[in-house]
Amino acid sequence: MIRRTPRILRGLAVATVALMLTACTGLPTSGDAQPGLALGASPEDPDFLPLASGPADGAAPASIVEGFMEAAITPADNWDTARKFLTPDLASTWRPNTGVSIDVSASTRVFTSSVDETDEPSAGDTADVRVTFDQLASVDATGAYSESFGASNSAFVVVFDEGQWRISEAPDGVVIDQSRFSRVYDDFALQYYDQTWERLVPDVRWFPRRATVATTIAQSLIGGAPSPWLDPAVQSAFPQGVQLARDAVPIDSDQVADVALNRDALSLDPKTLARMRTQLQTTFAAAGLQISQVRFTVDGRALEAGVVKLVEDPAEAGSIVLRDGEFGTLVGSEITPIAGVTEEILAATQPISAIDVALDNSRAAVQLADGHVYLAGEGQFDELDKRANLVRPSMDPYGYTWSVPSNAPSALQAIGSEVAPNAISGAWPDASAVSAIRVSVDGARIAAVVVVGGERWIVVSSVIRDETGVPTELGPIEPLAQLSGAATALVWLGPDRLGVLADLEDRTVITQIVGGTGTSEVAPTEAVSLAGARTASGLRVLGAGGAVFARTGSAWSESISGVALLATRAGH
Repeated sequence: MIRRTPRILRGLAVATVALMLTACTGLPTSGDAQPGLALGASPEDPDFLPLASGPADGAAPASIVEGFMEAAITPADNWDTARKFLTPDLASTWRPNTGVSIDVSASTRVFTSSVDETDEPSAGDTADVRVTFDQLASVDATGAYSESFGASNSAFVVVFDEGQWRISEAPDGVVIDQSRFSRVYDDFALQYYDQTWERLVPDVRWFPRRATVATTIAQSLIGGAPSPWLDPAVQSAFPQGVQLARDAVPIDSDQVADVALNRDALSLDPKTLARMRTQLQTTFAAAGLQISQVRFTVDGRALEAGVVKLVEDPAEAGSIVLRDGEFGTLVGSEITPIAGVTEEILAATQPISAIDVALDNSRAAVQLADGHVYLAGEGQFDELDKRANLVRPSMDPYGYTWSVPSNAPSALQAIGSEVAPNAISGAWPDASAVSAIRVSVDGARIAAVVVVGGERWIVVSSVIRDETGVPTELGPIEPLAQLSGAATALVWLGPDRLGVLADLEDRTVITQIVGGTGTSEVAPTEAVSLAGARTASGLRVLGAGGAVFARTGSAWSESISGVALLATRAGH
């Protein structure tokens, strides 16, 4: 169920203004509109980390608190700079990693002190300092990101000792303004196995950019759990009793990460150890860390751990287009037919409105002008769904075609090649409409654009399957971003990002992290559809005049013209 909550994500600005993500468990249906949080890519060098200064000599209580909060931008050495504003006792116990509050701006924080800062202090004097700020979002102790609009405050006690004011009482966690959040924190995708142990599924978390991030990632994966919305569809290879034996993951000169485990790991079988190593190595690789391999050790002795083979997606061969009586993969200016699919599609007796090609090119889900959904391939052209008002179909890696009427979201079906529909329970029960659906390349997640209480949202849910791989239900609904206009297209851009073509003040392309922030930009003129890819840079946009656009740097450039339809590939 979508539960009502006062925490609201409001508005989406055009151009390069970033979107807010909400990780609450429900969608609000009332309340005043508020602007979204601008947390997009920093215009400055993303590798540049801002540095804060330590306390100034003779600084007053409010200035000490202000400097302490500002020092949150420098997480190096476990926020050593921030600890310089604290008394020795508090510096040894303060826990910055318990969470992050993201506010509008450091300049809008209001500091109120209980003492007259013009008076000469004496040893042992104390001051109460209260700070109020406009909170926009938060990151919890696990690295999970959520929006949290509203006024907030923090209370501090500052004591005068040895000739300087220092903070003796302060809340755990840090406060960072929105403009510098993405320069201090970065998104890292923890990897979990799907229900078959054959694919890995990303779960985005936000951690500070610092040299010890490999340790943070290992601690989160080995000792943590998947996000609640994703949990029903994934599993970890690390058994519950297995933990890190030390709070460090050193990396040697050969880029080998030494991961010390407790003695519970000694009883594990080779397959479990191989799955564990593959899961952690892939997580490090997804984080962009320079780590060639993981070595597990117990009491200093290496464990024999291999790796497991995962399902690999076929290489991307290019855009898939329908143009001038030809259908297939576009490479350069040539269209290469897709064996077993192209002939059936070109034989269709009605105009085609959408095509989604299977990962192995064996079949394609096709929507014709009558709105019905068909399955083309291997000499067949079978009708799968003839209900009215169907949205564009989406194929999953298991060969199921997902289809749903726009005015009946809970009537979602996954239809196999045997043309037998499987009703999916738990499909957006509070939604009144759905305009787009898209199953991820791992088959463990489905994204959608739904309307709840008159508000349009991008949401994602886990896909739960039975022991034979048949999809049966959706897990909890995770809201990502609210849209102020209609959504024309929805695609996956890599494993943890979505692309949305939306009608806002202008036609807009939105790139949304699943578990984080998002950005938007003006789409090419008269854009009508999108085709996703393994990376955001591979996004293709079809214009009303038949031109296909691709990104060239920060601009759109035309790659081909005369295209009647831009097809998608399953999971993209």
